[in-house]
Parts: sequence; structure tokens; C-alpha cells
Amino acid sequence: MDAVTQFGHESIKVGSKSFALASRVLPPELRDDASMLYAWCRYCDDVIDGQEMGHGQIEDYKVGQEARLEGLRDATKSALAGTPTDNPVFAGLARVVQTHSIDHKHPFELLKGFEMDATDRVYETVDDILDYSYHVAGVVGVMMANIMGVRDAETLDRASDLGLAFQLTNIARDVIDDAKADRIFVPQDLLRAAGAPLSSDEIAKRENWPSVHEAASAQLDLAEQYYASAKVGIKELPFRCAWAISAALSVYREIGQTLRRGGPSAWEGRVGASSTKKIRLATRAVMPTLIRGTVLKTPRDGFYKRP
Repeated sequence: MDAVTQFGHESIKVGSKSFALASRVLPPELRDDASMLYAWCRYCDDVIDGQEMGHGQIEDYKVGQEARLEGLRDATKSALAGTPTDNPVFAGLARVVQTHSIDHKHPFELLKGFEMDATDRVYETVDDILDYSYHVAGVVGVMMANIMGVRDAETLDRASDLGLAFQLTNIARDVIDDAKADRIFVPQDLLRAAGAPLSSDEIAKRENWPSVHEAASAQLDLAEQYYASAKVGIKELPFRCAWAISAALSVYREIGQTLRRGGPSAWEGRVGASSTKKIRLATRAVMPTLIRGTVLKTPRDGFYKRP
């Protein structure tokens, strides 16, 4: 295993234990490429948010954010143009994009999502947050599907749906931490409907968590629709790929279920499943994988349409 591939594996191992667990059942060559793509996505996210592997946050992370974004665009453009680089993040991206003939527009769609972070986009409606979720997660699903050999638009739509479901779940889990960092991703429409405040300072106050939890739960209801749609696409994947994605779906969906069961007090700690439960969920994902051919094809009327 060369240094570029090793860096990808270390990134996913540290950055996301859930995705690292799910990726273990992929064929080795696909696991390598999925890890390298993850490493680039994780790195770009960290550069924009002033974090390291998705954790911690420098106090003045907003300072210079747009300049950092432009630097990411330049480095990505250079790597995709074939310019040699010693940076394993961009070397890995270039290798994966070339190997799997991934459309160059997709990495830049992800960076477009980070631009929304840098410019403090306000998410007024569900459509707004779906657009954001596509750019920071749905397009990652598309690229991961490309790595698994998917090329037809219909299945790529379902892969995008899974990325959207993951991001909607992420937002619900992190709503209080985001508010403390002066960020709001639950759309204002859902907050208003729940009688929740619209300012980050008020969202962060413990007395307002019940109404915020109601809004977050409404967003999880939306995520459930996208999880269901994603299962239609999983049936098109070969067994090991389908098992990996089914495992990721089960483990990530549990985050939302834990938040529902725990109520507002769930935000007092890190919302998620234990390592033991993750392993159990990943193992149980074998059965839905084996019977994936029985999943009924459902329409995507009203769902987000990829650009």
C-alpha cells in the first residue's frame, strides 16, 4: 500500500468510524478508492470549518474562509489537470477521478457547498437545505456510486438521496453544537412550524431545546423519505457494495433514531450508537442486502433534482 492510499485509510479511520466500519466489506481496491475520496472530502471540510478530522474548532475560523476556499479550488483544479503533487489529499483525488472516470464537475459541486458555508447562506426553506445537502453530501454519494461502477442516472439519483439523508441526519444531530458556533442549518420554515427560535443564541439555550427538537424531528422525517428512496438504488449494486452501503445506512439512520428516543436531553452528550451497536447493525445489514431485489421501485416525485 503506497503513502497516498495509506493516508486515505487513516483519514476515514479517524474522521468517521461509521463509514470506516461500513467500508471494510468493500472489495479491497474499491475500499482504497473510497477512502481516498473520503480523505479529500474530509480535508476540504476541515479547511473551511477550521477543524481537524471533523473535531474541534478554532475560534476565529471565519477569518480567511473564502480565501481558503479559493485555495482548495485551485489545488483541486490543478490535481484534476494532471499536475503532479506531493499532497496525498489531492494526489488521491486525482487518482480516483481518473480511475473511475468521475465527471470533474462533481468535486467542484462539493466545493460549491462549502462556498455556502463561507458566505453564511441562510436556509429559509426545506428546498434550501436540500440544495445545500446535495452539494456537501449528495454529490459525494454520486461519486462513491461511480467508484462502485454505477453510471445510470436513475441509480445515481438514489445514491444522491442517501447522501441527502446522511446530511439531514447530521444536521439534526449537530443542531445545538452548530448554534453555539453561530450556524443554523435546520430551515426556518421547520423552526417556525415548531415554535422554535430563529437565532443561534436562542437555539443554544437549554429551555428552547424542546421546540428545536420538534423541528429537528421534522427534518428527520424528511430524511426517512430519502433513506427509503436510497434502498431502491442499493438493489442495483453488487453484493459487497450493497452490503457496505446498507451497513452505512443502518448505522447512520440509528443516529436519528437515537435523537428521537432521547428527546431534547439527547443533545447533552454526543448523539450516536456505541461501537458494539454499530457492529451489530452492520452485521444485520447482511439480510436486507440478500433480499435487496425485493425492494419495490418507488417514484421520486417531489424529491431533490440533481443539477
